[in-house]
Amino acid sequence: MPRSSEAGVAPALPGERLMGPVYPWLEHFLDAHRDELIAFRRRLHAHPEVSWAELETTAAVIDRLAVAGLRPAPLPDSTGLACDLGTGAPSPFVAAEDGQPIVALRADLDALAMEDDKDVAYRSTRPGIAHACGHDVHATVVLGAALALAQAVDLGEAGRFRFVFEPAEEALPGGALEVIDSGALRGVGSMLGVHCDPKIDVGQVALRVGAITSAADMVRITILGPGGHTARPELTVNLLAVLGRVLTEVPERVAKLAAPAELSVVFGSTHGGDAPNVIPTQATATATVRTPDVDCWEKAAGLVEQAIRDVVEPTGATFEVAYRTGVPPSINALGPTDSLELAAHAVVGEACTVRAEHSRGGDSFAWYARQVPASYARLGTFDPASGVPRPDIHSSGFDVDERSIEIGVRLLVTAALAERDRLA
Repeated sequence: MPRSSEAGVAPALPGERLMGPVYPWLEHFLDAHRDELIAFRRRLHAHPEVSWAELETTAAVIDRLAVAGLRPAPLPDSTGLACDLGTGAPSPFVAAEDGQPIVALRADLDALAMEDDKDVAYRSTRPGIAHACGHDVHATVVLGAALALAQAVDLGEAGRFRFVFEPAEEALPGGALEVIDSGALRGVGSMLGVHCDPKIDVGQVALRVGAITSAADMVRITILGPGGHTARPELTVNLLAVLGRVLTEVPERVAKLAAPAELSVVFGSTHGGDAPNVIPTQATATATVRTPDVDCWEKAAGLVEQAIRDVVEPTGATFEVAYRTGVPPSINALGPTDSLELAAHAVVGEACTVRAEHSRGGDSFAWYARQVPASYARLGTFDPASGVPRPDIHSSGFDVDERSIEIGVRLLVTAALAERDRLA
């Protein structure tokens, strides 16, 4: 069971910072809104929506921002939204005339098509859909940061901020492209975000300059031949034997072609034939293609096709390749990462600010990082005192220690103000 606050009092964390509040107004905000933010996260968790269908989620965020006097705007052609604070622009899709840089904070909204197997009061009420990647937390953290910064601006704190709530992060190539096409990056000088990480204990923040995630593409290989009888395989092309070679040899060949860069092909599905005595005329295999190297990613489709050709053509079979670009590697820039590090030291302390491991998973945050300097932190969400096994994201039992929500709000607010000062 995740831990949360009781009666508005934040529970202590191991290694919790010993210094005073970073910003007194931020502590006052969290004292007043801690329980509301937890309740908002649970509302999203209980009512998850898959990619491009985040209608209720989008409406919930818009409604709460509007109550605070902000002017959120839905993306023109999809779910998701953006909201400006202090930019002077008529909408978040139009750049301010004075050209002063905007610090953007990004969250994602969608859930996964999978079951939620937790025994909690806020378990998903929608069969086959679950927030098993923490997007409900991301959305709540950025919402909390927006509300806190809005109060700070009312108190005289200056700044230009944009809050982006992205749809369809789990779909390829991701809703980030819809956000970019809408114009929501116009005037943005840098972007920050967080991602839940159950490999890290609550109270810790992990940072990394450079590639924090890998590119994630998909490839479908179709092998074709004349077919035949399994009693006489020598008279035809044994497609399943060819498929076996593709599965074992293509990954090795791709890795060698890409060296010294890292490029991996991992097969996830295959199909060939329906009868034990018939050599089929068609066999298929699908795989993901991953690399942390941007230059290698841009050449990956050609390298994969070359490896397939080298394996298949000598057998007499023919082949077709359908290569689908997913997301590039997400590259954390130095400047925004420095601001996150300053914030993390202030919020959780230097000892609890750790180096993030590179992930072979993909994230559509990468598309923003190709447009503007950007960085996202990994937010520790696991309570080591809980006595439960440490979960992974995309698992049916995934949940978070809800103390991570206010840590995320503190982190993004403090980092956004540091970025404001850096860009000034």
